[in-house]
Amino acid sequence: MIRRAAVTTLAALVALLTIAPLLWMLSVSFMQPGEAAQFPPPLLPDHPGWQNYRTLFESYGVGRFLFNSALVSTLATLLALLFTVPAGYAFAKLRFRGREEVFRILVAALVVPGQIGMLPLFLELKAMGLVNSYAGALVPWLAGIFGIFLVRQYCLSIPDEMLEAARIDGASEWAILRRIVLPLLTPILVTLALFVFLGSWNDFMWPLIVLADQHLYTLPVALAALSREHVQDNELMMAGAVVTTLPVLILFLALQRFYLSGLLTGSVKG
Repeated sequence: MIRRAAVTTLAALVALLTIAPLLWMLSVSFMQPGEAAQFPPPLLPDHPGWQNYRTLFESYGVGRFLFNSALVSTLATLLALLFTVPAGYAFAKLRFRGREEVFRILVAALVVPGQIGMLPLFLELKAMGLVNSYAGALVPWLAGIFGIFLVRQYCLSIPDEMLEAARIDGASEWAILRRIVLPLLTPILVTLALFVFLGSWNDFMWPLIVLADQHLYTLPVALAALSREHVQDNELMMAGAVVTTLPVLILFLALQRFYLSGLLTGSVKG
């Protein structure tokens, strides 16, 4: 009983330490300009208001950057699923020459930091005329190796007998993928979609490199540019952080059950 109480108390403390900065960020976003600069900093606003959010949307056009982030993240998610799911299924269930060798090379590439490939990728996109466009911002998300690995691991748990029966009945591989495999992949598809959406939404480095037009900026890039002009406006910057964090936080909490199910099931069979 004592041990259980100690574990519960420790878990509550960890949860409090994790959520406390987010709650203070939310509190500061409703404070008056300069209020958070006091010492010691206040925990709650004296006169809460929406002026920081109004300033962001009315004076600095954050609504445009919010739309840009939503557009890029949604397209990145859809395209990643379109390319990654068939590839993962092929590596798991289709027999072709060099399958294992190619997959080993892909898995080995996971240890290579993504920043190393940014310069060659940028030069390729520049030669193709895709720099300073949404197409250029989407390219790194089209077929992520980790996504292929996740889908493959999940597909390995699908019985081969089920697929063979469909082939005997005359179903094509695309029909099998669409009618049998995809419904079974729901947890891992949600997991992969969350990975890609959250990653592309929070990505700062690549949009900063490939997007030069300010009207194309995503939220992280736009807020970083804004912070250079308003480095002392803590309340305004916290409001921007809330606008950036809240949508993906709500999305993650809403789909958390599928996310955990996909991770746990996909790790059972290797």
